[in-house]
Amino acid sequence: MPRIRGASIEEHHELVWADLAEAVRQLLLERDYDGLTMGHIAARAGLARNTLYNYAPDKGALVLALTQRAARPAIERVTAVAAGSAGPAAGRLREIIEAVLEAFTDPALQMMFRPGSGQPVDDVPREPDSPFHAIVVAVESVIQDGIKRGEFRDVGDVRLTVELLTGAMRAGAERISRDPGTLVATVGAAQETILASLRPGNTEQMPPG
Repeated sequence: MPRIRGASIEEHHELVWADLAEAVRQLLLERDYDGLTMGHIAARAGLARNTLYNYAPDKGALVLALTQRAARPAIERVTAVAAGSAGPAAGRLREIIEAVLEAFTDPALQMMFRPGSGQPVDDVPREPDSPFHAIVVAVESVIQDGIKRGEFRDVGDVRLTVELLTGAMRAGAERISRDPGTLVATVGAAQETILASLRPGNTEQMPPG
């Protein structure tokens, strides 16, 4: 029977997941994602390959599980911010943008942008089992609240608006994943761009034909 690390089975599993995240991070510094195998990951994490399959059936599932776990702190923070209905919606949205983009300094979340990761980023926010589905729902609620308060213009289809704004967040997250030193500037630019699109009266009129 394998040796159990930690004081309980739950603690043992948490330690193994931490080892797996670190193993994948180290391996991606050495090789492309496509060249990474479950065997490589098991060896680097100090696990038997059959033990690794107890945690995930394949590389794509493992990456998804790791990103879900890495996203938990950001999800908890965003959910708490969105629930703070006493504060201005614009301030809450600024904080949410900062929390989400800060999360992408974590190498485990940066894996989402690697080709073949099993997580097409265009679809990630819309899938209920994706790491960021709960964040999308929280952003929708904040925007709806801002519209009711008159802080934001009536955008009509809130869900579509959030999907479009997700594109700006994706661009910011990709930039930070390439160069974490751009975090502060990227957060500021994303905040201004997104909030500007929601301000009352910010509807561009087409010139007469």
